[in-house]
Amino acid sequence: MIFNEIYSAYYNAVAKIIAQIISGETDEKELNQIVCDYAFGESMLTVLPSLKNEKWQLVRADMTTPIKHKPTMPLTLIQKQWLKAISLDPRIKLFGINFDNLNDVEPLFTQDDYVIYDKYGDGDPFEDEGYIERFKIILSALKEKQPIKIKTVNRKGNIISMTVMPRRLEYSEKDDKFRLISSGCRYGGTVNLARIVSCEKCYGGSFTPKNPTATVKKSVTLRIRDDRNALERCLLHFAHFEKRAERVDNKHYLVHIKYDKYDETEMVIRILSFGPLVEVIEPNDFRNLIIERLQRQKSCELK
Repeated sequence: MIFNEIYSAYYNAVAKIIAQIISGETDEKELNQIVCDYAFGESMLTVLPSLKNEKWQLVRADMTTPIKHKPTMPLTLIQKQWLKAISLDPRIKLFGINFDNLNDVEPLFTQDDYVIYDKYGDGDPFEDEGYIERFKIILSALKEKQPIKIKTVNRKGNIISMTVMPRRLEYSEKDDKFRLISSGCRYGGTVNLARIVSCEKCYGGSFTPKNPTATVKKSVTLRIRDDRNALERCLLHFAHFEKRAERVDNKHYLVHIKYDKYDETEMVIRILSFGPLVEVIEPNDFRNLIIERLQRQKSCELK
């Protein structure tokens, strides 16, 4: 376990109760509410009674406590090591998070300890100072609901200027890229952050944001031959997608997966990674994408 047991629900609930009593608040209704908020429903039958009858010897029968200071939750060494490891992720700099007092702590793991084999190698430049600055401006504009003026490079290499209302940021684990989802521009609502060359907030003016473009949802049906634990691997691989599985026979299953149209290319690559164990049943246009990609690989003599 990364985190110590003192951070469990029961410890947190009891710590809150003791802090409340030290503050002079001993209303039993409020203490029971703390149990409900920080523990579990059935905990009301055990936590407060165990304190009141002095079974745990933390609270006296008259609802006072021998503890003089409010409980604190110091970090354990392994927690500090985990935080140190997280702080080494280059994406952390994008959010301006500082991990103080960890200079003398060894990380629990480093990026050299694991290999990500199913991700593109041309991810965003997370350590580039210009990229970091633009990311922070966009993130701040999102929080303030402020329009921004951006200049971005399109696929033809031309620079396009646009004023948009940022709606959200998306991260693609497969592409290792951030995308800005916005509204108010005729060029489209999705922009890769790495293509943005300049960015600034817009103050004043008469910009009227339009409603965000609705995300187009599509679905694909896969037929899985459950060899080499293919079903479990497929369900795990698409764990964060909305999906439904049904059994065909002892060896075959159908899995229906919903995805965003923008991620269609990524879906094709993901499905192809399972090889002959997974077949696309429908729709036909998605089957054609699979066939087209396989033909391109064959033409390049790729196996």
